[in-house]
Amino acid sequence: MVRGSYEPDPEVGPGVALTVVVAGTTGGGGGFSSVTLTLGKCTSNKKMGANSSSISELPENEYLKKLSGREAISENDPFWNQLLSFSFNNPTNSAELKLLEEAAISVCKSLVENNPRTGNLAALIKVFLSRTKELKISAECQNHLFIWQAHNALFIICCLLKVLICQMSEEELQLHFTYEEKIPGSYGSECEDLMEELLCCLIQLIVEIPLLDITYSISLEAVTTLVVFLSCQLFHKEILRESIAHKYLMRGRCLPYTSRLVKTLLYNFIRQERSPPAGTHVFQSESDGGGILYGIASGVATGLWTVFTLGGVGSKRTPQQEESSPLANQSLLLLLVLVNLTDAPDTPNPYRQAIMSFKNTQDSTVLPSPNPYTFQINFNSLYTTLCEQQNSDQATLLLYTLLHQNTNVRTYMLARTDMENLVLPILEILYHVEERNSHHVYMALIILLILTEDDGFNRSIHEVILKNITWYAERVLTEISLGSLLILVVIRTIQYNMTRTRDKYLHTNCLAALANMSAQFRSLHQYAAQRIISYTCRHLRRYVYVLDKLYFPHSHCSTLQHCFSTLSDNGEELLSLTCSHILRSYASSLFSLLSKKHNKVLEQATQSLRSSLASDDSPLPDYAQDLNVIEEVIRMMLEIINSCLTNSLHHNPNLVYALLYKRDLFEQFRTHPSFQDIMQNIDLVISFFSSRIEQAGAELSVERVLEIIKQGAVALPKDRLRKFPELKFKYVEEEQPEEFFIPYVWSLVYNSAVALYWNPQDIQLFTMDSG
Repeated sequence: MVRGSYEPDPEVGPGVALTVVVAGTTGGGGGFSSVTLTLGKCTSNKKMGANSSSISELPENEYLKKLSGREAISENDPFWNQLLSFSFNNPTNSAELKLLEEAAISVCKSLVENNPRTGNLAALIKVFLSRTKELKISAECQNHLFIWQAHNALFIICCLLKVLICQMSEEELQLHFTYEEKIPGSYGSECEDLMEELLCCLIQLIVEIPLLDITYSISLEAVTTLVVFLSCQLFHKEILRESIAHKYLMRGRCLPYTSRLVKTLLYNFIRQERSPPAGTHVFQSESDGGGILYGIASGVATGLWTVFTLGGVGSKRTPQQEESSPLANQSLLLLLVLVNLTDAPDTPNPYRQAIMSFKNTQDSTVLPSPNPYTFQINFNSLYTTLCEQQNSDQATLLLYTLLHQNTNVRTYMLARTDMENLVLPILEILYHVEERNSHHVYMALIILLILTEDDGFNRSIHEVILKNITWYAERVLTEISLGSLLILVVIRTIQYNMTRTRDKYLHTNCLAALANMSAQFRSLHQYAAQRIISYTCRHLRRYVYVLDKLYFPHSHCSTLQHCFSTLSDNGEELLSLTCSHILRSYASSLFSLLSKKHNKVLEQATQSLRSSLASDDSPLPDYAQDLNVIEEVIRMMLEIINSCLTNSLHHNPNLVYALLYKRDLFEQFRTHPSFQDIMQNIDLVISFFSSRIEQAGAELSVERVLEIIKQGAVALPKDRLRKFPELKFKYVEEEQPEEFFIPYVWSLVYNSAVALYWNPQDIQLFTMDSG
């Protein structure tokens, strides 16, 4: 596809040859070629690398120097046609983006100095606004030149705004919108709301211009410019409660477009439209034999803008970039920014209200909605795209937002019969926890917690049978239910957290998800059952070891110390029968001591340990700080096991088998003051099934033991099991959730936005290693 800009001959007319400077490569090297075209036909070709204009030369570009200089330029000056006649490839890496940023800073420095006298920034914006009035008709009529120059105007505005917003306050920026040519520094009445007019124009452009190959770039640039308008948050540590951009977007002329903007951004994400081939918006032959060439060429001026290209050979997109959709990504980021804006003092965020209330296009019930911003969208398409895009933080955050805030979406998703398409990508995020940032993992986990609040979901996931889960490396899983896989991944996440990140909220939410599911455990895979029990045992052993060190810091059990120093993530299998015997007798004495005055004894042991350290200010060792956490985990795991035994014992022979296999360790905790109540049912089940197995004789096969368990499950009187309150946990956002979500969303914009670069030294909202 031809890409570049035209150098017309003053004598040119229809049917006359035109010389076009084309960005590209010749003979494997970088550079530009001069191609003579007659009605679209190529007749000659020669190398002309000298005509290129690199990013580093932009500050010396005569048109940019004039724009930012001391001379006022009227809106009708032919200069604007000259300024806006360039074509370029979007930057494809951070180095190019940084160069562009530095060039823009140089131009802006001069513009800030001279704009109060010239009003050229306002003039540029007015030129853009005048050209957007006919964009819809231009798109329908395939008027490439009109769209092309409007896009270029917006690109320059966006580059300038990004630098200005970083370098000055919103109040100062607003002043620069008001400066006019006639009376420098004055507040002209027609310009008072130029910023609002520009914002409103951008929104209209996004929602009204049809998405075609020739409009893709300007639609993307409009979304990008809105992101830039809101980027002042990046340069403040505190959360902005009401900025000038907030005011314009939540009130006045922009407000009526709220639902249409949210709907359009969602559909941009759903469609995942790829960027059209390079140059589509400028060079595209028409059926009449190429008349478009003359039409464009006649409006383009020569000059240093002749060719503006970012890079040559090295700027080609990677295959991964070719497959991506920059408009979908940028639209999703803008949507997340808008939805997470703080409420105005007197008005709730309308964009959040829109995302909370939209409905399915297939919903035939036409009930009046109290929310004025509601709209309809195709839920099936939305669901499909969300399933496909969970590899990105922003798609996972959107899924979380919809599940948490939109009851229509949540109800629809929970009713799907193909939930594995959504759950499996979420499980993969958790499984690869080492490769993901903590926020992404946290969002994935909260999504699971929200899903497990529904009993129907908890039942249905055990009915979905999966084949050959290739990404699960610990064990070959040729066939397993979705429910059992979910249990395995969540337990693995808890284990990773306890040994590495040690985030209390993470393991609490993991355990809450397992607890919500526990009453509906069905036909647990033998490996899932084994992991539930072995993970509990690991913490039981760890608990005894920590107590030993806490009570006897200088004379703890050497055998226990050796055992736990060699434990790996699956280290419970390393413990020998000898150690089990030691644990049994040792735990008995410890627990009898604890049962006297549990909290007081622990407090005394802690004080004793502190006094043994060199200074009173010395922190407690990790094992002492971990004691309460370990106890919480044990308590919750025992409650999960108990919930399964009391509600669905006959459905889970593998869990009973795993429990009996580790019964020695569980029996040691029957007298523990923190676990006595919950251990009653577990102890009863162990005793009941152990007795039946002993009666059946010695050296029984695994199959025979499972058969005895299945028979015993029918015979066990259910009234002998003590009833406990149902385990149910509900996710609730903490107070002031914006303190978490706004920095998170902007970190995603900083790291993931297309063709946007900010100097990391300027960022105040978050640290570069956050998330």
